Amino acid sequence: MSNCPAVRFLDVKKSYGELTALKGVSFEVEEGAFFGLLGPNGAGKSTLINAMSGLVIPSSGSIQIQGYDVNRNYRQARRVLGLVPQELIADPFFSIQELLVLQSGYFGLKGAEQRAWIGELLERLALSDKADANTAQLSGGMKRRVLIAMALVHRPKVLVLDEPTAGVDVDLRRILWAFTKELHQQGHTIILTTHYLEEAEALCDRVAIMQKGEVKALSSTQDLLSRHYYRYLRVTLAAPAQDLIAPLEARLVERESNGLVFKLEKTASLTQLLGWLSDSGLNVSDVSSRDASLEEVFLDLTAEGKG
Repeated sequence: MSNCPAVRFLDVKKSYGELTALKGVSFEVEEGAFFGLLGPNGAGKSTLINAMSGLVIPSSGSIQIQGYDVNRNYRQARRVLGLVPQELIADPFFSIQELLVLQSGYFGLKGAEQRAWIGELLERLALSDKADANTAQLSGGMKRRVLIAMALVHRPKVLVLDEPTAGVDVDLRRILWAFTKELHQQGHTIILTTHYLEEAEALCDRVAIMQKGEVKALSSTQDLLSRHYYRYLRVTLAAPAQDLIAPLEARLVERESNGLVFKLEKTASLTQLLGWLSDSGLNVSDVSSRDASLEEVFLDLTAEGKG
């Protein structure tokens, strides 16, 4: 199985009556990748993840995890997959420590080595002082940490993080990403879904952008950014802007307190833009250029009316 990709989706389709959630999704996630699965609400991301974990049975197509088919070899596939779901845990009966011991038991794991691993997870996720607490006593951020510990308790090769930082504070987000980066460095394959696209840009080496059950883009993060057909220019002004001439108004994307941001085709001439600025009579003190961010690429690719 070592020569297989970590995850392979082959023409995966899923319909709920007349609603088609997945329209033949095919791509691979390489071993050891930090992969971003992005898309607006309703794009099919959750359906695809649930199909990976066996919660949804595809209408057709196949999914393999570490070479194991999630339906035919479901025991092996579950053993190498860890899933951190969006939904927060709310177990009224067990403490965090007991939940992790129970989760270990589902995979036949017990003994001193497993207890030590549970202790390490509790420590690394800053849960040690809450080990005997019931989850009903925990904040949303703490519950999120418990879910991550439960997903890692069987040391899976592939870890899926479904909106892991939704609704958590900045400090917890920093803890989660430091731990996640360490797991990636240790060889785990990580698949991340997030609406915080700056996180995906900073963390993911490769991304798939989905819309309406299809993959709209699949590329390395850097290649996707560099191939994007726009660049952005920030014009700092020494005096407030007056009315802009039509070519500038058409390309304006943001007004700032001391400047303007324009979106310009990469094939367009900067000299032409500078001419338009001069024609508008603007008092320009600085001009800087940058490539599109992943959020801007995402918005362009998923905008209604663009395919």
